[in-house]
Amino acid sequence: MRRVASSILFALAIVTDHVFAAIPLESAPTVDLGYAVYEGVYNDTYDLNTWKSIRYAAPPTGNLRWQAPQPPLNATTRNRLVPAVDQPPWCPQSGAYGVPSVYGFNSNQGNEDCLYLNVYAPPQAKDLPVFVWIHGGGYSVFSATYNPSSMINDNDNGFITVEIQYRLGAFGQLASADVQQHGKLNVGLLDQRFALEWVQKYISKFGGDPTRVTLGGESSGAGSVMYQSLAYGGRDSGLFSNIILASTYVPPIYQFNDSIPTSYYNDFAAAAGCGETSRQNHLSVFDCLVAADTNVLQNASGLVSTSNGYFGSFSWLPVIDHDMIQDLPSVQLQHGQISGQRILVGTNANEGVPLTNPYITTKSDFDAFISSTLPTLTTSDILTLNQLYDTATAQPGNNGTRFDTAGDSGPTANTVSGMATGIQQTAFNVAAESIFQCPSQWIAEAFSSQRQAWKYQYSLDPAYHGADLGAYFVSANGPPNPGFQRSFHMLWGNFIINDTPVISVKEATAGMANSTVPIDANHPDQISWPQYSVQGATFMNLNTTGGEISLVTVTDELSYYVRQGAGIVNTFRLANATTWEGGRGDRCRFWQSIAPRVPN
Repeated sequence: MRRVASSILFALAIVTDHVFAAIPLESAPTVDLGYAVYEGVYNDTYDLNTWKSIRYAAPPTGNLRWQAPQPPLNATTRNRLVPAVDQPPWCPQSGAYGVPSVYGFNSNQGNEDCLYLNVYAPPQAKDLPVFVWIHGGGYSVFSATYNPSSMINDNDNGFITVEIQYRLGAFGQLASADVQQHGKLNVGLLDQRFALEWVQKYISKFGGDPTRVTLGGESSGAGSVMYQSLAYGGRDSGLFSNIILASTYVPPIYQFNDSIPTSYYNDFAAAAGCGETSRQNHLSVFDCLVAADTNVLQNASGLVSTSNGYFGSFSWLPVIDHDMIQDLPSVQLQHGQISGQRILVGTNANEGVPLTNPYITTKSDFDAFISSTLPTLTTSDILTLNQLYDTATAQPGNNGTRFDTAGDSGPTANTVSGMATGIQQTAFNVAAESIFQCPSQWIAEAFSSQRQAWKYQYSLDPAYHGADLGAYFVSANGPPNPGFQRSFHMLWGNFIINDTPVISVKEATAGMANSTVPIDANHPDQISWPQYSVQGATFMNLNTTGGEISLVTVTDELSYYVRQGAGIVNTFRLANATTWEGGRGDRCRFWQSIAPRVPN
């Protein structure tokens, strides 16, 4: 048994940036953006040019706090070279409520001047499709530290990747009537959109095709992508054609002037010394915040986020502003008010971990969990919830042998997983389905009606929330399995390049004997992966088998099993989302019916 006390195992920053060696100055790749000339580096391992810390917007400081992003200022000297080698500074970080620091969702000081992006492009690239990545972290933590080089390389360097940063925490999602009157709401989302506009204007200078953009993200990054698709009532602004959503995070969203965002605004102002003090100094609360010291504001943002809410929650989230975000996601999705032509949407088998209370051992604990996380549900809602999740027969938490469910036979995720058993697992599954699984299903359904949609589940042990990041990017801990990672790279890469995740059998098996994948009867060299629809709710279950099983212990409350060693092979198969895990389709219909009261 290995005991690991490292946030790298659980934090959404599971992957780290690869260190590149700079090449001689005279042959370093440069790009002239008009407002500056950026000089990057060449990585001969992956045959890629990389530019880091490209400014895409003016520093959102001083009078630009809580305002829409503005264009970068021109360099003082027109042809001044700006080194583009080092990672950009992290935006100020605001942690999650109640989550142990070992998981990495922590408040930390950052730099408000953080609106930068990184570009990875093959030399001599011309008219290549573009993949824009938005990092996750509850709209409050992490940064553009993900290294896509291996994914690009596994796809024959057939696309360009852009990774963006955006304002986080109170700096990105502060909301109240005061903010609406004097500034802008959802400025973190506006930053993302501004970066997408930057891609349209400048990506051709790197060899990219601005008409072939795939926008992707994980967790709140995927939630951000969803909101970009829903933006302005689903208006198609030509910023992207395809979207990839991995573990879409859809927590409650409130009107900008509702009591919850307003109370957070007031708490933030008080913690920053802008309550009574500002009025005594004849400053409005908003003007006081604009003039406040950055360290004071950063501490206030972190304090509010870690002092309010329930286990695993973040205080600073998008709000309905009646402009960019005009309605609940569940409502817009049912009306088909979305932009983008194709979607690839995935979820993990154990999404409820680690941002769900891990101390639920009794039915009374479960009831308290529901009342704290979903306080606006009616008595009838709670009765139906308990019936659908069969809590009357649930045993005390963690009282049995943990194992992965088959998904379409035997025990279900309501009672057991590789993470927990009994009522504890029921709580994990409620959180997984209400916040991640079911919203992802609604999005897939919305795209399937008049567009194209494909859906998958990442079931590779341990499949907790964020575990899939190691399958996409260069990982500090190594990939989940080289063969699986390569196949996964091909799925995403083919979607980015060719508008479909359907790949060859050879690519899906990664050349590993004894791998099993569904084969298209009409095209036996290709895998079978039907498009998702309401009537035919087919998805691809991605897993592995073989190797040796070992236990990883993160804390006394949480441990999981992983496959290691030789003999691991891919096992991909098609499954039905409606009947999956004992009727997830019915439970998702329940969450959809009560979405206005959640609200999401």
